[in-house]
Amino acid sequence: MRIATWNVNSVKARMPRLLAWLQDRQPDVVLMQETKSTDAAWPAAEFAALGYESAHYGDGRWNGVAALSRVGLDDVTRALPGQPTFDGALESRALGVTAAGFRLWSLYVPNGRALDHPHYAYKLEFLAAVQRQAAAELRELPRDAAPFALLGDFNVAPTDQDVWDVAEFVGRTHVSAPERQALEQLAQGTGSVESSLPELMPRASADVDDQRHPYTFWEHRMLGFPKGRGMRIDLVLANAAFRGRVGDVWVDRDARRGQGASDHAPVVIDLD
Repeated sequence: MRIATWNVNSVKARMPRLLAWLQDRQPDVVLMQETKSTDAAWPAAEFAALGYESAHYGDGRWNGVAALSRVGLDDVTRALPGQPTFDGALESRALGVTAAGFRLWSLYVPNGRALDHPHYAYKLEFLAAVQRQAAAELRELPRDAAPFALLGDFNVAPTDQDVWDVAEFVGRTHVSAPERQALEQLAQGTGSVESSLPELMPRASADVDDQRHPYTFWEHRMLGFPKGRGMRIDLVLANAAFRGRVGDVWVDRDARRGQGASDHAPVVIDLD
């Protein structure tokens, strides 16, 4: 089975490339972020024509999360229980689904904007809500038997190596200690093996010999992709039952090339 996570940065703008990618890479499950679509405008019929059920949660603003599956789509959960609001709005940033027995969350973590901005505190509150929900669901899953993973755009670079030049990020979001600590706490869980969600480290591309750092995001401006000004912020955190099935994890850099590409590349997980 093949699972992928991809911040598409507008499903409407990306639709021709997205449909072609689905036909080329043949993923069984795709978790999407930043769809910028409403539920009413979601192109479910076009995905169904390729054999995918879909679930979407979005209001057409700068958020929106979705799941596509051709191996079943059950237990759809829109928003995190206890998810914080921003400016009084509950944003469309979390969608939980079960597909072929895998419990998966598509997450679009808030950007944070600046360290002294209210959006930064909101980001940390959102990550805390993710941790609470993950812990609650992992307690209910059959021990060592049910694969569980958090996938998506976390807007956090886990280490200094995960940004193209850490000197460019001094005093900025995505690399600050509180964000990284929140991510680490999420990965560690409550301390038990059953509650831990270590990150899956991908290869930089489909090429098995590619030794580059596996960035997943390059800004559209300033020739970010050609100049290698990348960040690794699209992550997969998985429990032992999920990790035990993993055969390969890689960034589909080819999906970032050319005209009309998202500023993010998909992360692909191939399962035995």
